[in-house]
Amino acid sequence: MRVIDRNWMQLEAYLEADDRIVLPLGSVEQHAYLSLGVDMILSQRVAEEAAEPLGVPVLPSLPYGITPYFGAYPGSPTVSVEVYGALLRDVIASLHGQGFKRFLLVNGHGGNAGGRPAIESWAAERDDAQVLWHDWWSAPRTRAIVDSIDPDGSHASWMENFPWTRLEGVRQPPGSKPKQDIAPLRTEPASKVRELLGDGSLGGYYERPDDDVLRVWAAGVEETQSSSRTAGGRDRGPGRSRHGRRAGNRRGDRRCAEDRGRRRPRRRSGAVRRQRLPCGG
Repeated sequence: MRVIDRNWMQLEAYLEADDRIVLPLGSVEQHAYLSLGVDMILSQRVAEEAAEPLGVPVLPSLPYGITPYFGAYPGSPTVSVEVYGALLRDVIASLHGQGFKRFLLVNGHGGNAGGRPAIESWAAERDDAQVLWHDWWSAPRTRAIVDSIDPDGSHASWMENFPWTRLEGVRQPPGSKPKQDIAPLRTEPASKVRELLGDGSLGGYYERPDDDVLRVWAAGVEETQSSSRTAGGRDRGPGRSRHGRRAGNRRGDRRCAEDRGRRRPRRRSGAVRRQRLPCGG
């Protein structure tokens, strides 16, 4: 379910039964001979294909991420770690205020990990919010398939060369390129990174048969869907409220003991608030 294909009233109706939502994270940046939008395209598409059978809404992918090391390649804008973390906190906090409680962030760009601590610390401050960060391309089964085909596969290689990220009329170079570790490059000046990488690929074959890349894609969708089922790391399951908490927690038991035997006054509807669980039997 794409959020842009719904109106606000339909999402409000959805919130009566569920509180999950998916936010894909991309980065418009160089990908050698592939589209500059690879990370945005892939995070959006894998999130949508994974969430659609579950009926979970998917927001548009955030197009700008943390990629200062690619700054010497035209068309590769970046934001700072501080700005990105603040943006994620603000976006998720505003959705939380509307009634969404379980969030799956489907990340398509390794550099965006710099914003992860900010959103996880936000979630840690709240007992009615759950956040799960999912790097779709490096999830265990997905990466295992990549490694079985070409362990050098990396940024801007065949493992991101899907029919929907290729550019018409642009041919890939033959063969493969030695793998380059991105970690030490993240602290280098952008000009030096370009000098070292040349075309921008971090290594591996430039292209592989579609049977190979579609095997990777199928695993990526499957693992993302597994995360989408909980969108916060917990199944609702027996004994859970729609906000993901289990009846019978210690604080809940203490409140139930205090409340047992007396009727609580009816509360007016209004702004989203923490919900008390019914006393367990």
